[in-house]
Amino acid sequence: MTTIVDRRLNPGDKSLPNRQRFLRRGKELIQKAVRDAVSKKNIPEILDGGAISIPKDGIDEPHIFRGPSGIRRGILPGNKEYVEGDILPRPEGGGGGDGGGSGSGAGKGESEDPFRFVLTREEFLKYFFEDLELPDLVTKELAEMHQEGFHRAGYTLTGSPGNLALNRTMRNAMARRLALHRPKSEAIKSLEIEMELTDDEERVAEIMYEIERLRSKQRRVPYLDPIDVRYRRLEEEFRPITRAVVFFLLDVSGSMSEHLKDLAKRFFMLYYVFLTTRYPHVEVVFIRHTDRAKEVDEETFFRDPESGGTEVSTALALMGEIIKERYPISEYNIYVAEASDGDNPERDGEKAILLLAELLPLVQYFAYLEVAEDERDFSHVSYLWKDYEDFCKSGVSAHAKKLAMRKVHEQTQIFPVFADLFKKKAQVTS
Repeated sequence: MTTIVDRRLNPGDKSLPNRQRFLRRGKELIQKAVRDAVSKKNIPEILDGGAISIPKDGIDEPHIFRGPSGIRRGILPGNKEYVEGDILPRPEGGGGGDGGGSGSGAGKGESEDPFRFVLTREEFLKYFFEDLELPDLVTKELAEMHQEGFHRAGYTLTGSPGNLALNRTMRNAMARRLALHRPKSEAIKSLEIEMELTDDEERVAEIMYEIERLRSKQRRVPYLDPIDVRYRRLEEEFRPITRAVVFFLLDVSGSMSEHLKDLAKRFFMLYYVFLTTRYPHVEVVFIRHTDRAKEVDEETFFRDPESGGTEVSTALALMGEIIKERYPISEYNIYVAEASDGDNPERDGEKAILLLAELLPLVQYFAYLEVAEDERDFSHVSYLWKDYEDFCKSGVSAHAKKLAMRKVHEQTQIFPVFADLFKKKAQVTS
């Protein structure tokens, strides 16, 4: 029977096995608490993990206790009131012990605070994105794109001097010398000193014979033999390309209020963290636009007060130029997230659709989020929404399925919308 021993070091002042059991038992409560916490965090805070609270009722362990009824015999220390045979009155309230009841004691007492503990970054992101994945379209395309690489694969008997594994070679040599009992030079030197100091000819002859025997064995068992030499072995492998870039396009025209910008920021935040958990290196390109578009840094993207008119086509055109200059589609997986209130001039709609048709074949996924002030605006069909929707329904582009469109008007809708965009699809088995 195989025995597997977990020898991972426990964190300081913590029990790793107990923590793992607790996280498994409270999985559903933890997932809900993580999702609630996300709406209050920014990008750096999410990447650092954080503290969450879950109700204590959900983590209680079942236990056995005495019922409030029945006859029990026992000795109670310090009894000065009762003697054997006395009958004790039942407690008021119709119950006893720790059990519940509907007597006069109902409604009294103190409630328990929620249980609060800290999740690491890895744990936080694991529970947050556990039920999400990249769309099937993306994963299929990624599986066909590879690049060559090398990885360590043990040792070999031949190789170039640059790959010589010196430590392993010397270890093999020492093991061979010990196994074959190769004489040490110190032992021969000791015999030579003894031979110089002794006057007994018979003893001198014995020492000379022993020295010759040891030297002969040293020659037969060399200090370093070719069979000891080892070289580091490298194997060629094909790894999926993991480089990705995500474009964030934000409408900052005069019609975008602080509330609308805040909704957009929360969506961008989830998208960014989601991608960073799948790729070692994710580049983000921030593009703000009014009737002109420009590439900016994250601070400017979210907080610059600049405003103006609206032309969505300027952002799409700038994104196309940046892709052409810096992100060849053979090397990068390209994602796009656009947020706007949809208030785009009709004259710019046709130009925006032409640019969209050119960009969709280059990207893996294009998510358009339309933000609204309230439920009334939420039901309104904007010019940009209508243009995008008509494009998808027209069937003029086979890549129109890469465009996903959603609407939100309050913070609580952000996560459900995001989860809907990236939810796992059921696996069909035959």
